[in-house]
Amino acid sequence: MKLDQLSPDRVALRRPETVMRLARMGSFHQSRLSFMRVLLRRLKSENWRFERRAFEIDAKGVGYAVYTMHGPERSYSLVAFAHDLAPELRSDRVIATAWDTTFTLFDGLPTAADIERLSRNVPLQEAGRVTSSELTVSRANRSVRMFDHVVDCLSRGEQPDTALVDAVGYLMRTTAVYGSGKLGAADRESICDRPEFAAPFQAEMLTVFLIRGFVLDLVEHLAAVKGGGRAVTLEPKLRRRFGIGNSTGLGMAPFLLNHPILLNNWIAARETGLARVRGVAAATSDEIEAFRTLLRRGRRTIDEWQSEHPIQSGRIAELKTDLARLNGHVEGGALVEAYPWDRLYQWAETALSIEGQELLVSLMMEPYGALIDDLPMQMSADENAGFRIEGGMTVARLRSILEEDYAWALGIDWQSPEAQARTWYISAEKLEPRLGDRYSEPVAAYEQPLAPGRDATLLYEALKSEADATRVADFLLRHPEHRHILRRVQIAARHPYAEIRDNTVAADVLPIDLLRAKLSFFGACHFDPRSDRWVRINMFRNAPFPHELAEMEFAGWTYPALSEVPA
Repeated sequence: MKLDQLSPDRVALRRPETVMRLARMGSFHQSRLSFMRVLLRRLKSENWRFERRAFEIDAKGVGYAVYTMHGPERSYSLVAFAHDLAPELRSDRVIATAWDTTFTLFDGLPTAADIERLSRNVPLQEAGRVTSSELTVSRANRSVRMFDHVVDCLSRGEQPDTALVDAVGYLMRTTAVYGSGKLGAADRESICDRPEFAAPFQAEMLTVFLIRGFVLDLVEHLAAVKGGGRAVTLEPKLRRRFGIGNSTGLGMAPFLLNHPILLNNWIAARETGLARVRGVAAATSDEIEAFRTLLRRGRRTIDEWQSEHPIQSGRIAELKTDLARLNGHVEGGALVEAYPWDRLYQWAETALSIEGQELLVSLMMEPYGALIDDLPMQMSADENAGFRIEGGMTVARLRSILEEDYAWALGIDWQSPEAQARTWYISAEKLEPRLGDRYSEPVAAYEQPLAPGRDATLLYEALKSEADATRVADFLLRHPEHRHILRRVQIAARHPYAEIRDNTVAADVLPIDLLRAKLSFFGACHFDPRSDRWVRINMFRNAPFPHELAEMEFAGWTYPALSEVPA
């Protein structure tokens, strides 16, 4: 299917007031547009070559390793340091000072002098410094129960317990993957013109991809040391069941609010992809069969999704019902009609939950790589270039924008305690974003500007006393306190998906919705909220390892192989 075979005017993009609600954004799933998958498609299509250049790890699991990917024009090397960490020092908090493993992604091939320099800095993380030769800095800790179980089993010549592998899903979890100039590393501006880094977060995703390979090699190395001749390696299919874990909390939640243009570009790409698929006039038999296969694989993926969080566990149960209903509708011949995907989505709007609708969006894109795979190149944003306030805009025009784009906020009773129950602030002790109670904690004086709905309403009220012809520049000279939100309103007028259309300081706000929206674009799956403020995820689970990229098939490693799914 090609773009010129579509009916582009038939299907409009979904409206921002539909998409940009936290309940829907908190139901997003990974898709062909997710950054992990974008990375692996490129590595495969360009025949990137993997090399393990060094593995100097001793019997205690201490030392360094170098894992390199060679591309058409450049090479990138993960320099990994493994440490002997005392259990009492193991912490996933950002303020930790020691970790089981630390890493950097080096631009090119590191020399012995580079490795020596990095060995004095990377293990220190925030207390160390790197250079523009390094693109990322990261660290990870063991999932001790899982890690020790795998080492023990392999050392005895046995494979680990499959049920435990599926329940945990990773041997280590990252506690940070820093890029974009952090700790002295290269700024994104210095690498964004490289094709392999044009899509967002590609250096970070490459880092995690190589970390996963190192972690599996490390556990097999320690098993061999412990078991000697009895030891075995992991069976390839079981090995792929391990990803890299991550625990993400409130530190990431403000990201989408602080990067409105980037958020717009992510959502716009997703909505454009959906509209393109819905504009397909007729599905071929191959496309229908591909979707049916993916639906079966998707059902298996959901069956493996476990969460103890009451909201998410309820959503998973509802999602299973949705997929059974969707399967029955498809098997009943829904895809042989004209404009089958548009009709299928319209059916889903009333037949499925929001979670089911958003999974369907991802599944519908899967058979249409030719329509979708150009979009990730449009998902970055040069936000450092700035957005200049249009000072010549009239107050009348500004009011009309507020009345159209912020109607959701103007309708909220901001005098109600529930409407402003929460306050975003930065913890002095932990140096992390926090969400406090405005009325019971002394945090209001430290509030971060992360309540655009309230601030837009305050701006609108201030404009009521202004003449229609007044210029924005003149208004701001007298009311500079509104500059931040006025700038944001003008951004939203140009970028329809830039603003989340919900109250981010309401009593019932769920920060995990913000986290999941961002992480779905990374490519994470099996979201497991541990409260309403932090979530565990798994990255690159079921993916090929660097030396297996040629085996990756079109449907994506995110779904279990068909051979593993009962007919």
